[in-house]
Amino acid sequence: MSAKLLVTDSQDPGDLIVKVLEEAGIDAVFGIAGGNIGPIWTALSKRQEKIRTVLVREESLAGVMAEVYGRMTGKPGVLIGQGLWVLGNGLIGTAEARLSSSPMLLLTDVSDAPPFSLHAEHQAGTGLYGSWDARQSFAGITKEVFHINEPVNAVHATQLAIKHALSGQPGPVAVLYGFNALNGKVEPTSQPRLYPTHHYLPPRNSPAVPADVDRAAHAIKAAQRPVIIAGNGVRIAQAYAALQQFAQAAQIPVVTTPSGKGVLPETHPLALGLFGTFGLPAANACVADADLVLVVGSKLSAGDTAKESAELLDPQRQTFVQIDVEPRNASWTFPADHVLVGDAGAVLAQLSDAIGSRPSGAAGEDRVAAYRKAHGYFDGQAYRSPAAPLLPQRIISELRRHLPEDAIVTCDAGENRMFMTHFYQTQREGTFISAAGAGPMGFAIPSALAAKLLHPERAVVAVCGDGGFAMTMNGLMTAIEQDLPIVTVIFNNQALGWSMHTRGSFAARFAEFDHAAIARAMGCDAVNITEPEALGPALDVALASRRPAVIDVATSLDVSYQDIRSPYAGGVARKPIA
Repeated sequence: MSAKLLVTDSQDPGDLIVKVLEEAGIDAVFGIAGGNIGPIWTALSKRQEKIRTVLVREESLAGVMAEVYGRMTGKPGVLIGQGLWVLGNGLIGTAEARLSSSPMLLLTDVSDAPPFSLHAEHQAGTGLYGSWDARQSFAGITKEVFHINEPVNAVHATQLAIKHALSGQPGPVAVLYGFNALNGKVEPTSQPRLYPTHHYLPPRNSPAVPADVDRAAHAIKAAQRPVIIAGNGVRIAQAYAALQQFAQAAQIPVVTTPSGKGVLPETHPLALGLFGTFGLPAANACVADADLVLVVGSKLSAGDTAKESAELLDPQRQTFVQIDVEPRNASWTFPADHVLVGDAGAVLAQLSDAIGSRPSGAAGEDRVAAYRKAHGYFDGQAYRSPAAPLLPQRIISELRRHLPEDAIVTCDAGENRMFMTHFYQTQREGTFISAAGAGPMGFAIPSALAAKLLHPERAVVAVCGDGGFAMTMNGLMTAIEQDLPIVTVIFNNQALGWSMHTRGSFAARFAEFDHAAIARAMGCDAVNITEPEALGPALDVALASRRPAVIDVATSLDVSYQDIRSPYAGGVARKPIA
């Protein structure tokens, strides 16, 4: 069948760009109107029944919301706004998308002001004398940059940007529209001709080479103590069910990287939670004892591997099988004996078919139970501590007890994120969002807004420190304006906990602020918590409300991230269990 044309009559490029987004299945965009990007905003105003446009108070909110939209849907999240500020203020979401492999589009301008480009405004991004270089600047943080000056190419570049954002290892792509790119008309006879966007969408669920799968399956079946390390690639591929089905059929314990936390419920009988530098002792012990390691969707960073501790992971004594959609990620950290290049879900399904049930070795659920019994598993005494100010473990315990199983929890950066990844036990897959790629502060609130937009029927809770809350508390204005009733829980220790526990209190202490009062002034429900027994009821009230709510919790500094640092990160001797 011959391909149809996208354009059948004379149209504005802005209208066609928004049509391209719609054809790609994108149903929300985030940003601030300004600069020469106005024609796209005008086009969006005509399609609000198809694409929800979220106006934020600052580009960093839009950048994080777009990143999380991409992470949760597998479709590119869209950050739209003025070039210099999309780059600068929107950088935390873009950097997280780049390092967490989330598909994302940055639709922005270069403020070139023709025909005065040589004498343009201070915001012009042409790279000419007196201006900044938008293309070079965006190239340092994105997968690809398109700089466009003609209307027809503006539409085509948007289609190609979607293709690049989704192909291989996903990531952010920038489209820089010159002034003339969004003015004028696109005609059916314009060159190059434009075709429907589905032609540019890359195929999903690409499988691995069958012969490679068979060899890997043979090695897995022969192993006595295999373990699965599940990373963020499982989330990107939406391969939750495929991971669980394979692990159950093969009876293999599952641990996760920090960015992979939550891809398997940590209540599952094969789950051992987080491994690595700040991992659970049970998870690290299982990995250290393994004779075969199946890595799914992870490059295995230094933090994942406790700085590549040979007592934890060692290709000289362990067989490595690695699944990744990006060939360059295979054997990136450790040499893999078996490399399976493809979509995580498709390859896990292939392995399930090839391996059947795995009769050799101890049953995975029995192994997991033994590690939990020997090392503990989300059951320390501090979870029940009556101390005030509250210990982080007690706060997290109350969250675990009072949140619905399908509640989505988003985390900020810093010590509070370390505590959440270590102490919080997920009950459903896909319910934990953490900035584990770039690790920016100010991530929790905008990521919760995006999650609530995508899942309005579910409870969504942003967990942050008082430092991260102050960075993006203006997101609560967006929560009110957009009717996104998230709950924000603040670990308020009046400090940058990580910095303070690393080098002392200088430039790490904050003055005392009443964050609940600030939130109430914005129009939120808010309460201060100073005693442990008050937190649970406050959570119940906040979750039942249809308004954004803030719970400001007086939090102890007595617990440090150093307290949960794994001995493997210091090179201590391995102690296998029977």
